[in-house]
Amino acid sequence: MSPTRTSARISARISTRISVVGVHVLDTHVIGVESIPSGSDGQLVETIRMSAAGTAGGTGLVLARLGAEVSSFGAVGDDMTAVTLLALLAEEGVDVAGLVRKAEHQTSSSVIPVRPSGERPAWHCIGANGAFTLEDLDAAAHLADHVHLGGPEFLGGPAAGELLAAARSAGATTSLDVLAPGDPDMLAWIADALPHTDYLLPNDEQVLGFTGAADLASGARALVEAGAGCVAVTQGARGALVVTRDEVIEVPAYAVDVVDTTGCGDAFSAGFVLGRAQGRSLADSAALGCATAAQVAGGLGTDAGAYDLAAVEAFMAVTPTR
Repeated sequence: MSPTRTSARISARISTRISVVGVHVLDTHVIGVESIPSGSDGQLVETIRMSAAGTAGGTGLVLARLGAEVSSFGAVGDDMTAVTLLALLAEEGVDVAGLVRKAEHQTSSSVIPVRPSGERPAWHCIGANGAFTLEDLDAAAHLADHVHLGGPEFLGGPAAGELLAAARSAGATTSLDVLAPGDPDMLAWIADALPHTDYLLPNDEQVLGFTGAADLASGARALVEAGAGCVAVTQGARGALVVTRDEVIEVPAYAVDVVDTTGCGDAFSAGFVLGRAQGRSLADSAALGCATAAQVAGGLGTDAGAYDLAAVEAFMAVTPTR
């Protein structure tokens, strides 16, 4: 990143301090994978690109792009994968001092082969994310306007609840994004965190899987009954559904030529969280989340392109919804 670009980002910072805690991953995207070569054969592909990702790392990167003051907390290995991941985050202005090194674990990483059809299976190594505990968490994580926990399943519900309760006691609002697929047992595993969660940010498959509900609105209401203050559900090309005890809000997605949807959920979380931190309504915050996700869908990874908050707002002003 050029000094001019860095200075522009810093000068655009708004007075919103956000801590992202939990899962940090280095993604390697491989575009144009038609098949896995047999034996030791090779295959030419269109693009190979690395990006910072994860329900904490990817969300934090996008928040920084949108102008928030972001600090990352989690665990990485003591390896070159960590060097790359930390550099990608720091390049975007994320404070990475809270990411501890775990010499006995590799940095979490994924390889994502994207087929011409857009399908994107993945190979993933949990790595250091599975070794992160509350004992590794710097107290500075609570010195924020908002604390976002990505991947509470790695801590477990009681520890995740303790973290979010401490954040609330320090005056922060909180959000939670689960990485694992939806399953009733997973919901039970993280249940202790929900009463301390202002905004739960699942996708549609997770909501239905967690609750067994027949429709998204009923499933989201069940999660509100379980303790979450608000559930903002992503629905892919259908946009988002926001549910509280008092209202159900449908927000459409924006029309965009999709290149790769990896990281779109993290981008939605970033836009929604920033919107709420700025005092926007639930509907407007979800719209900002959808528009931010559209930027990511048009490229490879959360750091694709050159969007910032002004660019996303300009996009919203001229782009039709689906």
